[in-house]
Amino acid sequence: MAWKSKTRSLQVFDTELSADAVEWCPVSPNHSILACGTYQLQKGGGEENATPSRIGRVYLFEFRHEGPMCPPLTELQRMDTAAILDLKWCHVPVSDRAVLGMATATGELQLYTLSRSQEGSHSLQSLSSLEVGAERLALSLDWSTGRLDSSDVRIVCSDSAGCTSVLSLAEGALTTLSQWKAHDFEAWISAFSYWDTQLVYSGGDDCKLKGWDLRIGPSSPTFISKRHSMGVCSIHSNPHREHILATGSYDEQVLLWDGRNMRQPLSETPLGGGVWRLKWHPSHQHLLLAACMHNDFHILHCQQALEGSAGACPIVTSYILHSSLAYGADWSRLSLEDHTPCSPPATEPKESPAESRGHLRIQYESPTASFDTSLEDDAGRYIPEGTAAPQTSPAPVPTLNPDEDAPSLSCLLASCSFYDHMLHVWRWDWTPEQAVQESQQC
Repeated sequence: MAWKSKTRSLQVFDTELSADAVEWCPVSPNHSILACGTYQLQKGGGEENATPSRIGRVYLFEFRHEGPMCPPLTELQRMDTAAILDLKWCHVPVSDRAVLGMATATGELQLYTLSRSQEGSHSLQSLSSLEVGAERLALSLDWSTGRLDSSDVRIVCSDSAGCTSVLSLAEGALTTLSQWKAHDFEAWISAFSYWDTQLVYSGGDDCKLKGWDLRIGPSSPTFISKRHSMGVCSIHSNPHREHILATGSYDEQVLLWDGRNMRQPLSETPLGGGVWRLKWHPSHQHLLLAACMHNDFHILHCQQALEGSAGACPIVTSYILHSSLAYGADWSRLSLEDHTPCSPPATEPKESPAESRGHLRIQYESPTASFDTSLEDDAGRYIPEGTAAPQTSPAPVPTLNPDEDAPSLSCLLASCSFYDHMLHVWRWDWTPEQAVQESQQC
């Protein structure tokens, strides 16, 4: 069966500071709550050797169904913080409240609870914080609760000193359980195996992907993979399929792995931009969302790869309306059945960056401001040296079906981009061609 894929922009919000992390709340009944984190590097005030400072802000929004003429996103709170490198909600309530974790440029892991006033308004309230190390940036965090297991709530955090830390959350307080040197340079990402939370994965700027078993201690990794050719910056365990892991890198590849055999990936998919974040769909096991820095946001369908096909995962849709580095992206669990889009469909560009002959320019810095090396065209899209620009249109996917044989699929997503400091809320509809034709005939 052929399927028709369509994205629609619902709202765009200017975050003022560079936006790099966005997360929908996974805890019911708060699926309409969205958090967005920002990171801004401020140069020293005119002094040549002045140390730059990093500032940030967290925004809290609510998505409301108020009709097609009303912007669906309502700002509930904005709070100035240290610069935010990553933020993630705990998948389960802690003491009956949703908890948001933030990795900051001060080397702290900060936790906030989602509170509700008597008037019904939501806000973030500080719960706990802990410094993972002096003179370093906390770069990422992941919760052990990805399969909705609340029996042992822990956090893994990586930092710019190449270290990985595992912390516990008990009675509202953070405690460091272990910390070790995991990578030679920045440890961009760390993540739990949601199926066995004694297993932790980490990726760093040394181009290595590593596994760790907390039961035997961090003295040596369970594996070291050099399959990625550049820094490893995204890892996500599939909460629906045991042993399945997705990783992404500055080398522009998404690799799918079976954790029982880390010698060779199940599949390799080139995406034309450094893969900064990967998110499996909260309920559809084959759908993977990728934020691709220099090449927009894409949704991959991974069914064939997970069933043994060695080919690349097809792209079922792309969201191309950001004009800068694609950093943060997330799926919402909120139903869209009763909500009508209030803006026209996104359209693909008529020509690629190479065809437009826009001049190249240097305009990129890593989140830790450690290098400045990439090329972009006038549209803000990356063009690797010596290679043609990647195609922007997704490949046709004529034979794939959504999970559970659903008649159609409608998803709410959020994404954010860096230099243009923009947050986008958008929807993706995936419908059988037959159903589309029948609706047009009615």
